[in-house]
Amino acid sequence: MSRELYVRNSPKLIRAWAMYDWANSVYSLTIATAIFPIYYSEITSAINNGIVHILGRQYTNDALYSYTVSASFLAVAVLSPLLAPLADQQRNKLAFLQFFCYLGALSCGLLFFFQGSNLGWGLGCFGLASFGFASSLVYYNAFLKDIADERFHDRISAWGYSLGYAGSVILLILNLLLILRHDWFGLADSSQATRISFIAVGVWWVLFAQIPFYALRRFQQHSTHHRPGTKLLTAGYRRLRHVYNEVKKHPELRRYLIAFFFFNAGVQTVMYLASLYGAEIIFRDDPQGTVKLIGCVLAIQLIAIGGAQLFWRLSARKGNAPALLIAIILWMCISAFAYFINTEYEFYAVAVLVGLVMGGTQALARSTYAKLIPTRSDSASFFSFFDATEKIATVAGTALFGLVADFSGELRNVSWMLFLLFASGGLLLWPLQRVSVLRPLGKTALQQPSIT
Repeated sequence: MSRELYVRNSPKLIRAWAMYDWANSVYSLTIATAIFPIYYSEITSAINNGIVHILGRQYTNDALYSYTVSASFLAVAVLSPLLAPLADQQRNKLAFLQFFCYLGALSCGLLFFFQGSNLGWGLGCFGLASFGFASSLVYYNAFLKDIADERFHDRISAWGYSLGYAGSVILLILNLLLILRHDWFGLADSSQATRISFIAVGVWWVLFAQIPFYALRRFQQHSTHHRPGTKLLTAGYRRLRHVYNEVKKHPELRRYLIAFFFFNAGVQTVMYLASLYGAEIIFRDDPQGTVKLIGCVLAIQLIAIGGAQLFWRLSARKGNAPALLIAIILWMCISAFAYFINTEYEFYAVAVLVGLVMGGTQALARSTYAKLIPTRSDSASFFSFFDATEKIATVAGTALFGLVADFSGELRNVSWMLFLLFASGGLLLWPLQRVSVLRPLGKTALQQPSIT
């Protein structure tokens, strides 16, 4: 197979790169959103009414779960700005991408051994899986700047997210079949089937990741190598300082990162905690509530495929900033409407809207930032800022969710907190409609390279 097939803007390279979304998104759906949280809740609720002891302290099971998520995100936010400059220095983003992919996938597989008697093991593996997943995205996202010209970023980013939603739905359906019909497969019970599904996530992640790894290895240049020694770490800090200074010199990039912090805090909070909202507000006394919630999660993923495609076409005609502003306005409407919902059908309507806007928001957020980066050589370093902002926003949003629910005593009030986050992000984003690289591309964005 000739190396010419894996050059910048080539459809074969772009399709292969996007397959990492297909590979890793099974973690975010199966482990982070659907199956593992339910399995964790069932195990820990059976222990002293949900009160668990670990490291000499007492926690509620839900609080301990959220702290584990927050800790993994904070670790990525702290470490990625250091590790990404090292990857740029070595011009070897692929090696870092592979390392964190294998760390996350192995940790998913090791969740097979998580049962009620080894809570620390389960939370440790879950935290490492989250850390590996989030860290690998720093380097995966950074390749977007390398593999294609700016006019194609919106379409390519949307294609990647669409593949991710599709792949994660396929494996989740297979895992649910394994769990609900475990006797068909000769398994003892649903608990054993659930733990096997964790292995399936790790295997899927690693196997399909080989497609982008092969293509990026052929694409990536290895001409520059740094001498081993203690200067490599200080070089990373120097590059980090350089990127920080670059961000300060580009007011539109700085404004976008701040706007992204606010609206992404809202998006990530909805993604991680919408199921809890539905369980407490709508399906609290419904014996089929868990099944209905998982059904909603599946529907959201499928609708998000179309949403990602819809919004990149909208950005081609209106521009990145206007398209993102439309998405943010829809998020504000969703947040306000969520306060008043009382029936499961109203909840389903909100879920449809979330799916429509979620895919578009995530895809455009990534490609918009890629367009604003001033240089290609430091792409991993710049994306480490993006990733750190995303993770800190996630921690802030989920923490605010808990604080508002705790102090107000009413979970519905969280809706207005989300409304304010989206409104703040929209106001900060508004002036960026004038930035030239974010203006409409029209028909040029719909031209080659062909992806399908």
